[in-house]
Amino acid sequence: MRQRGTMARAGRGPHVAAVVFTGSVLALAGCSAPPAPPAETIYVTVTATPTPTPTPPPEAAPAPEPEAPPAPEPVPNAPAPEIEWGPAYDTGSIAGATGTPETAGDGSLVRYVVVSGDSFFDIAQRFDLPQQQLLRMNPQIHDFGETVYIGQVINLDWTQTG
Repeated sequence: MRQRGTMARAGRGPHVAAVVFTGSVLALAGCSAPPAPPAETIYVTVTATPTPTPTPPPEAAPAPEPEAPPAPEPVPNAPAPEIEWGPAYDTGSIAGATGTPETAGDGSLVRYVVVSGDSFFDIAQRFDLPQQQLLRMNPQIHDFGETVYIGQVINLDWTQTG
């Protein structure tokens, strides 16, 4: 009898193991995560909102400008304004007056010798003299100083003429 019992146990053994194994597989199958659902497609619509343009404030009317005083009436045959005479000052060599002036012992300017490229107007400008004064100081200059010649001596001493 013993053999039978052994067989019976042996016969029962493989079935129990299969049941246990199958049950554990079924039990583990319930632990896995469910399959992920398919990804959803999301559509976004962007609508631009216009920014309102600010309206500039109305401009105030410009203030009326005060009227200029009336110009003085010209006086026919009125004498020309007096030009104050004064000494010559050398402001330095400029285009049109590049020569070297001669000075007195006290440093005052005495005369200027015309060099190539000089003009009477530029000489007057260099020595800070009105053209009229330089013409009065130099009566030997003709044509209101339009023509000066190389080597011509121009008086710069305002106390003397010629």
